[in-house]
Amino acid sequence: MSRCWALVGLLCAGALALAGCDEQPPLRVGFLAELTGRSSDLAEAGRNGVLMSIESARDSKLLKGRRVDVLIRDTGADASSAQKAAEDLVAAGVDVIIGPMTSGMVPPVQSVTENAGILLVSPSATATQFYGKDDLLVRINWTTRDNGSNYARHYHAKGLRRLSVAVNENNRVFADSWLAEFRVVFESLGGTISASHYFDSAAENYRDLVDRLLAPQPDGLLLIGNSVDVPRLAQQAYKFRPGIPMIAAEWAATSQLIELGGRSVEGLMLVQNYDQDDTSPRYVAFRDAYAKRFGKPPVFASVLGHDAASVVMGALARRPNDMTVKDAVLKFGPYQGLQQEVLFDANGDAQRTAHFMVVRDGRFVRDK
Repeated sequence: MSRCWALVGLLCAGALALAGCDEQPPLRVGFLAELTGRSSDLAEAGRNGVLMSIESARDSKLLKGRRVDVLIRDTGADASSAQKAAEDLVAAGVDVIIGPMTSGMVPPVQSVTENAGILLVSPSATATQFYGKDDLLVRINWTTRDNGSNYARHYHAKGLRRLSVAVNENNRVFADSWLAEFRVVFESLGGTISASHYFDSAAENYRDLVDRLLAPQPDGLLLIGNSVDVPRLAQQAYKFRPGIPMIAAEWAATSQLIELGGRSVEGLMLVQNYDQDDTSPRYVAFRDAYAKRFGKPPVFASVLGHDAASVVMGALARRPNDMTVKDAVLKFGPYQGLQQEVLFDANGDAQRTAHFMVVRDGRFVRDK
């Protein structure tokens, strides 16, 4: 049974008794993500960004006093619970769903929402299988093709030629797509994948896996996993071959990676799809308000969640009654995100700017 949170009427502009809130039926926005499990930090950050964006839309008068009911559901970590969460939101009569956050949860959720005619707006799903389709899914993020290519070119240029790869088997929709796109470009540049092994996030120990990754004497390790997987793998690699260069897929790029990894993730390299050092007034105001409210700085999922909700609010505020939500999303863009405009192509695919980072002294810093 999936847990649920409902913020019914919380985002109404003023008291519920005010006539302005009652002139039109409330907008009902669903948020759906893996709020329990090893990707919960990603989901929570996305949820936090979504809530702050919707509140900003209210305060900016974009909604003209119209109430927003936000219904939040936990997909859990398996397909059946994800489908149940989607069915709950459809039954509740939501206008649109923001989520899921991970690529692996999109197919089971979409099997429900597509039949119901409900649009999914995913902040961070990237698998190439979702690209270029005229369906009820739009994405704020780039694809694994974009990011795999970015990684391959950048780290090959830094001198890495032979890599061993650890691949999360619990989110293979993302992980397989990511590795396939990386491999094509990396090998075209003359690089080699020395070894590639799947792992289960629930495994008690990664020692044997890391032994197999290190056996071919690679130049470095490429870790495709979440922010719990990657520090666990890095800790084992640090024990047996301290100093080996390590690269992590962007999925792991949250503060939990550093909190759990400690000194074992010092020097770890990755790419982020937002600029954490942005000094623009828009981002600084968001960053400071986020930290004050949630007790931690925003991460990439917070920014993408905020941008996804900005798209949803902008489209719903302008949508006439006879227009579908997807048509509204495509028609009324581009949308101003926290750091860049969100502009969709005809199928609802978007792009992000890549920022190459490295862990130094317990924080992500720009990789020169």
